[in-house]
Amino acid sequence: MYLGKKHITLAVVGAPLAAMFVAWIGFFNVGASSGHWAITNWFLHFAMRQAVSTYALPIERPEVIDEALLVPAAGHFAQACVMCHGAPGESRSSTVLQMLPRPPELAAVADSWSDEELFRIVKHGIRFTGMPAWSTQTRDDEIWGMVSFLRKLPNLDEQGYAQLTQSRAVHDYAVASDALETALQRCASCHEADGSGRSSAVPVLGGQDEAYLLASLHAYAQADRASGIMQTAATLADVELYQELAAYFAAQPGLGVAVDGQSATANEELRAGQIIAEAGIPSADVPACLSCHGERRNPVFPVLDGQHRDYIVRQLELFASGERGGTPYNHLMVQAVKGLNDDQRRAVAAYFEARGR
Repeated sequence: MYLGKKHITLAVVGAPLAAMFVAWIGFFNVGASSGHWAITNWFLHFAMRQAVSTYALPIERPEVIDEALLVPAAGHFAQACVMCHGAPGESRSSTVLQMLPRPPELAAVADSWSDEELFRIVKHGIRFTGMPAWSTQTRDDEIWGMVSFLRKLPNLDEQGYAQLTQSRAVHDYAVASDALETALQRCASCHEADGSGRSSAVPVLGGQDEAYLLASLHAYAQADRASGIMQTAATLADVELYQELAAYFAAQPGLGVAVDGQSATANEELRAGQIIAEAGIPSADVPACLSCHGERRNPVFPVLDGQHRDYIVRQLELFASGERGGTPYNHLMVQAVKGLNDDQRRAVAAYFEARGR
C-alpha cells in the first residue's frame, strides 16, 4: 500500500488528536491500586536506569569522601528518607508499600548502583516516582556524604544503624514541652544533646550565641543558607520552637571564652593563623578575624573559639565560592575571605579551634 504525503500528514495530525481524545474521556486509569502491566513496569524501570546511567557519565567521584560526613548524612536519612526506603530495624508503613512505583529498600539495592549513579539520583531525584531532588543544588559535599552512607547501609545491622543515627547522650531534657523535647532529639542525632557535635563536619552549638543560632535557623528554613540537611531539619521543626531551641543550645557548655593565647604559638600553622586572626592580611584586603569574632562582637556573629577546624574550613570555602548565604551580614564574610588561600584558611581554622580548647 502506497503511503503518500496526504496519509503521512493525516497520521501526524491525527495521532496527537487521538491521544488528546483518549485523555479527555479519562480512559487511562491513573489509580495506583491497579499497578502496571509487567511490560510497562519493565520498560519504565529500564528507561529510568538507562537515563540515570547516561546522566551520571560526566560525574567525577572525589578521591576521598570525608568520613565525618557520615553522621549528618545518616541523621538526614533517619529524618527524611527512612519512612519510604526503610532501614535496619525500621519497617515501612503499609501506605508507602502501596505507592506506585514502590520506593525500593535501599539496603537491598544500593549495591546495584555506582557511586556516580547514586550521586545523580540523590542530587536530582527521579521524575514520576516521588523521589525528590536535593533541597539545594550547591552542596555536593553533603550529597557525597549521602553516597558514602548508602554504601555502608547494606552492611549495617540494627545496632550499627542506631550508632550512626542516634545521639550517644542520654535523652534527659529539662524542657518545657513534649514538642520541644522531640525537636531536641532530632537535633541531637547530629549535634548531641549538649551541642558538642557528633563529628567534625557538624558544628558545635553548645555555647554559641543565641541570636546567631536563631538567625541561622530562620536562614535555613527560608533557604537563604544552603544545606539540604539543615533546610530539611529546620522546616521539620515548628518555627515557634526556634527561640527555645536556640536558647537551649546557647546555654550548653562548649564554645566560649578563649584559653590562654600563648598555646596558639605551639606550631607554625597555629602561629600563621594567629597572625591572620589578630592582624589580617592588609595587602590582600583581609581584615583581622577577631575584629568581628573577638570578645566584643555583634551577637549575630558566631563564636569561633573551640569550633571544629574542619567545619570552619568548609564554611570559609563556601563563603569563597559565594555559596554560603546566611544572616544579613553574610556579605561581609564573602568579601573578607577572598584574599585567603587554602593554607591560610586551614591555619585560621586551626587557630580558632585551638583557642577554645
